[in-house]
Amino acid sequence: MSSVEIFINGQFYPKADAKISVYDHGLLYGDGVFEGMRAYSGNVFRLAAHLDRLYESAKAIMLTIPMSREEMADAVRETLKHNSLSDAYIRLVVTRGAGSLGIDPTRTSNPQVIIIADHIELYPKELYENGLEIITAATIRNHPAALSPRIKSLNYLNNVMAKLEGKRAGCLEALMLNHRGEVAECTGDNIFILRRGKLITPPIDAGILEGITRNAVIELAQAAGMEVQEIPFTRYDIYVADECFLTGSAAEVIPVIKLDDRPIGDGTVGATTRQLSQAFHELVRKP
Repeated sequence: MSSVEIFINGQFYPKADAKISVYDHGLLYGDGVFEGMRAYSGNVFRLAAHLDRLYESAKAIMLTIPMSREEMADAVRETLKHNSLSDAYIRLVVTRGAGSLGIDPTRTSNPQVIIIADHIELYPKELYENGLEIITAATIRNHPAALSPRIKSLNYLNNVMAKLEGKRAGCLEALMLNHRGEVAECTGDNIFILRRGKLITPPIDAGILEGITRNAVIELAQAAGMEVQEIPFTRYDIYVADECFLTGSAAEVIPVIKLDDRPIGDGTVGATTRQLSQAFHELVRKP
């Protein structure tokens, strides 16, 4: 295909013609849910887990998705095929649908199912080899009692503001703390540290999104005989850590070598990070 075509409610449209109503509550109020997925060699990595999270997020906000899981899985695969893509990033969006000017979701109709399959490069390739520098954002994660962070909603302004802080400081990513001052996650990725031979990542109740890639890396680490702890920690633990890396569907596994201009470990990419990154790449490309 010479250009990307977007799936909207069972039909494909050229990128320039892929449109929804300006009265859609997904646009007006961020009312909707989404998933970001990766396809490798034509296979969508952990598609079932992504769809489980999508449908659970929708249920949590009382949004009925007008397709079954099986139909949605078929639509994702068809979007890849339609765009002649085997390695791609897939963005699956479900909006509340068009309604009136006012937040009342009961006055909306016709939820929109949108699937985009395209290439993505979240970070420059050299950063995967040499490591990423990040800062701590002043913007904290939304309080989990206000809205569960396990809902992957269209309203990402919290993350966007933290991302802007990072960009203004010359960094491509920023660390977000929770309301208790503990490490939560970065603006689009989960975080891991290696300290005293133990791999540590924040628990779900730290106010994080339970990442699909995060869970895969935990499984890989445990299979390699590493001790993995899902426990609360603070920036202090990152400052004194031996290694640090981020995980996400778009980012995959990317090392972090500095936080707040302070070197992590010896300031270079560590052996465990490289080991898990290699293991992840082998996992996603298994036949």
